[in-house]
Amino acid sequence: MKKTSTRLADGRELVYYDLADDTVRDAVDRRPLDATVTTSEIRRDELLGDSVAIASHRQGRTYHPPADECPLCPSRDGRLSEIPDSSYDVVVFENRFPSLAGVSGRCEVVCFTSDHDASFASLGERQARLVLDAWTDRTSELSHLPSVEQVFCFENRGAEIGVTLQHPHGQIYAYPFTTPRTALMLRQVAAHKEATGGENLFDAVVERERAGERVVLEGEHWVAFVPYAAHWPYEVHLYPKRRVPDLLGLDEAARTEFPRVYLELLRRFDRIFGENEPPTPYIAAWHQAPFGQLAEFDGVTRDDFALHLELFTIRRTSGKLKFLAGSESGMNVFINDVPPERAAERLREVASS
Repeated sequence: MKKTSTRLADGRELVYYDLADDTVRDAVDRRPLDATVTTSEIRRDELLGDSVAIASHRQGRTYHPPADECPLCPSRDGRLSEIPDSSYDVVVFENRFPSLAGVSGRCEVVCFTSDHDASFASLGERQARLVLDAWTDRTSELSHLPSVEQVFCFENRGAEIGVTLQHPHGQIYAYPFTTPRTALMLRQVAAHKEATGGENLFDAVVERERAGERVVLEGEHWVAFVPYAAHWPYEVHLYPKRRVPDLLGLDEAARTEFPRVYLELLRRFDRIFGENEPPTPYIAAWHQAPFGQLAEFDGVTRDDFALHLELFTIRRTSGKLKFLAGSESGMNVFINDVPPERAAERLREVASS
């Protein structure tokens, strides 16, 4: 992998990740852009103890442009985009309309390929590995920013999820705090560690699932399963078999196998509802340990956390979505219409050819 860092016309950082070591990236952003102005602010909810990002400037972000005006395609044929070069393998740049900025963190866009009509599932294994390497590098770089405590790499896919740019891409949020969902996991890990005299909760969960009926697929270094208490109709958790706290901890064997396992999983997701259905909308979310101190979680260190990816769709059956209504949105109590055992069975049935 070759990494080339440059700047866009308004000062935002852009990084090319290339498969070929001899690739030259010297294209200049020729757009007449003003400096990016953001109003991002983090506010603490005293009753719930969590945080909310207020980002009113995002109301003006690009919304469902036609394919020939996509800002994530390369700059070519006289049309200038967010990527100055006429081609690229993988590229990462600071979001022009960030939810988090400055002392409030940082937001980046990850373009998986220059092919506007592709999807992550359609990538080859070398390209998917390059994306993994880019995620890992960005996790490392962002973890060193003084305002950043947790790095979150994710992909939103599909209009039903709220995606406004159809080009295959994901995002990275670098939070200035430990996110509420991660904090819940860490509290459970701490409680389990104390109750069992030191057993790791993540290890116990993975061991139990590997011995049960909800495993979807398993490689030498990775295992994917539908969790016992899945919140979403079709939800899969992907874990490396050797527990590591973040993407930086993966060894070469796990990195090499990841593309094959993950691409197979995504392709199965696209087949859940039948060959004639539109692509399955989903969220793919990497959970990594915070980089700050974990003193508030008794006896827990970063090494007690387990890196994993959670993949889920809001589609519950053909033509029907799972809405977060009163119980879910009002009380955070999920009601799942698809038994996890049946979801796992279906995902095994649709093994991609």
